[in-house]
Formats: sequence, C-alpha cells, structure tokens
Amino acid sequence: MSLTRARLTVTQLEEAVGRGAIDTVVVAITDMQGRLQGKRCDARFFLDEVIEHSTEGCSYLLAVDVDMNTVPGYDMSSWETGYGDFVMKPDLATLRLIPWHAKTAFCQADLFWEDGSPVEPSPRRILQRQSARLSERGWTGLTGTELELIVFEDRFEDAWRKGYRDLVPANTYNVDYSILGTSRLEPLLGRIRREMNAAGMPVESVKGECNLGQHEVAFRYGDLVLKADEHVLYKTGAKEIAAQEGCSLTFMAKYDAREGNSCHVHLSIRDSDGEPVFAGGEEYGMSAVFRHFLAGMIATLPDFTLLLAPNVNSYKRFTEASFAPTAVAWGRDNRTCAFRVVGRGPSLRVECRVPGGDVNPYLALAAITAGGLHGVEKGLPLEPPFPGNAYTADLPRIPRTLREAAERFSSSDHAREALGDDVVDHYTNMARVELAAFDSAVTDWERYRCFERF
Repeated sequence: MSLTRARLTVTQLEEAVGRGAIDTVVVAITDMQGRLQGKRCDARFFLDEVIEHSTEGCSYLLAVDVDMNTVPGYDMSSWETGYGDFVMKPDLATLRLIPWHAKTAFCQADLFWEDGSPVEPSPRRILQRQSARLSERGWTGLTGTELELIVFEDRFEDAWRKGYRDLVPANTYNVDYSILGTSRLEPLLGRIRREMNAAGMPVESVKGECNLGQHEVAFRYGDLVLKADEHVLYKTGAKEIAAQEGCSLTFMAKYDAREGNSCHVHLSIRDSDGEPVFAGGEEYGMSAVFRHFLAGMIATLPDFTLLLAPNVNSYKRFTEASFAPTAVAWGRDNRTCAFRVVGRGPSLRVECRVPGGDVNPYLALAAITAGGLHGVEKGLPLEPPFPGNAYTADLPRIPRTLREAAERFSSSDHAREALGDDVVDHYTNMARVELAAFDSAVTDWERYRCFERF
C-alpha cells in the first residue's frame, strides 16, 4: 500500500483482508507508562465482531507497575474489586497499516467501563479532555515531538543477560549533526524513517545527537491526540524494527552519565479558520493569548512536572550544562530554559524542553495544555524572556526528584481543577509505587561503594 493508503478506512481494510493482504489487526491502548498494551486480532474477527462489539482487557492495565506487578492503592482495580475488564473500543480513525510486520494493521482503542462511561485516568482520555477544552474556544492544538534514543549493537535479549552493563553503542564518538556518523546507522535509521512514513506517520528528519549511539527522529506536527497516538506507536515500532535488525535501542531518560534522551515537545494553536493563535503584534511577534498561555505553562510547571518526568530516572537528566533544563523560565531561542519560544508568524510556537524520552506523550501534552489554559483563563502576565544562562541564574527550579514532583502534583489545586481528583490520585499513586520500589532496591553504586570500604 502507498503512503496515501497507510491510513485505512474500514472499507479499505475489508478489501485488503479479502485479497489476503492483511490478516492481523493489533488493537491496543496506551498504559500509564506510555506503552502499547492489547492483543492481536484475526483481521476477519476484527471486522465482524470487534468493530461493533469492541474487545476486552483486564482493568489492571492501568493499575500495575512497569513490571506488570499488581500493586495497591488504585481505586479502579484491585483484588477487592476482582480485577474485572475494561471495554476496549477501537477508534477507527486510527486504523493504519503497520509495514514492519507482515499483513498487519493497527488500531488504537479507547477505554470504557461496562456501563459506557469513559475510564477517566486513561492517558488518551486525559488528553482528549484537554483538547476538548481548546475546542470550546474554537481552537485546535498542534504538536510535534522530537524524540531521542540510543542505539546499541547488542540484541535486546543479550542486553538483558548482561544486566545492561558493557553494552556496545552504535557510534563510538559524538555524532551530533554528523552526516558520516548517522550514515553508519542508515540501514536501521533509514528503515525506521521509511516504515514510519509508510505507516502514515510523516518523519521530518533524523539527526545524530551527543551521547554515543544517540539519535533523534522528528515527526511532522499535527493534532494533539493524533500525534500522541503516533508517538507511542513509533516507540514500539522502533524497538520492533531494531530487534528485527539484530540490535537494541532505549528511550530511557538517562542511560549513563553523558547526555540523556530528551523529548522536546512543540505546541501551537490554530483557530477555527486555521489561523495561528500565538502570532500577533506584541513584542517578539506574540499575541496576547500566547503571552497568557505561556505564563500559565510557567506558573504551573512545578505542579505538573510529574506528568512530564514520570520516573525516578527522569530526574537524572536535570543537570547543569546538559541541554536538559533545571530552571522554570522561558527564553527566545534559549536552550537553557524550560520553555523555548521559536519560529515566527504562523510557525511561532513554544518548545517544552522538560520531558525525556520516557515521557507518556498524552500526559505531557495534557499537562502543558492545562497549564496554558490556566494562564489564559486567569489572564496571567508574562515575565520578560530570560536572555542568558538559566542554569546559573537565580530562578525557580524544576522539582529535583520524583518524590518532590509527586508531592507538588498531589497537593496542586491547579492539577485537581484541570484534571480531576481521580486522575491526580491515580498518578500520585503511580509515583508512590515507583518510589517504594526504588527505595527498596540495592544498586550497583551502593555495592561498589560499600562492599569493602564500610
């Protein structure tokens, strides 16, 4: 199928199934950790049954840790409630070809309870609600994500057996913007680029980055929910393609002491006529709306950091002179700030530099959208842009740890008003579960430091 047919209608899927071109449809939801979870359905069964009647998945999919262990503290799902099912209703607008698997299509699903009510803590639902708040004003949010990864010559299984130690990076030196360095990985990166395009996910560019074996793939901007859908599918697909090529890759925020994996998130807004909302006649070409929106993002960033940096490892990125921000500030094309304003006229937008490669895009986009709308609703004034090195300036700081971020999120009136108590309590519990697991772990660092010398 060509790129124009990568996004499938039901009629096109029916035709492809009829001639044997597709025999499998992956039906998946996105979990709290930003991973696709679901099942592979026979394509004929999907057409005959799943489209009309949906399918099911255990409610623990939004109530487990990263290892899929059942954990306490979630109201929606527990041993006391019997771990019943969610209804996984396919969103047919997301139906597309998956070219890196033979005869396979993919469909994102939304989660509902048996009575038809939506599962509010579902990441996709959380972003849909914030997108709907934009729609109430006649606005559409547009986003593009720039997601970094590190490629290793080791297979995933070998990396696991080695305890993720002594892995061989695919590049042996800093290949930031290097054409030669990226050419070494073109068999893998080119395949990822071409097959994402063939899945209807237009790639803008691929470039080398600073860490050994580190690269960035940037996708064409689009609607908030659509691009979050594509983001999670890309992460799964890139890992699957790497496995097929006999290597591995990671999106973890901080793999080693060198530069971490970032996920810079760009955001702009268009009105009902398709005109840019952020562009205007005020200073720096900004509109009054953009100034309020950006002020709200800045004001609420400490409260919403949990949704931008959701893991213990996320906070290892936030170090000085690392290109990962530590200061709550904005600047005009200033990469030392949490928010970087770039572009001019219709392309004027804000880049949030806080998330790492481990981010759940639905939660991050919901957080910065809710923050921006808070600024618009309250008419918050925008402070002047910071012109220098924000790492060393006397500025408010991003929370330093997952524990601090979870406490800010849990006690935030902004978060509870914008997202709801059920969502705030659910993701606060997720953080507490991760912290409990981390606090009980004994690390290699401790063994090296303590085994003989204490």
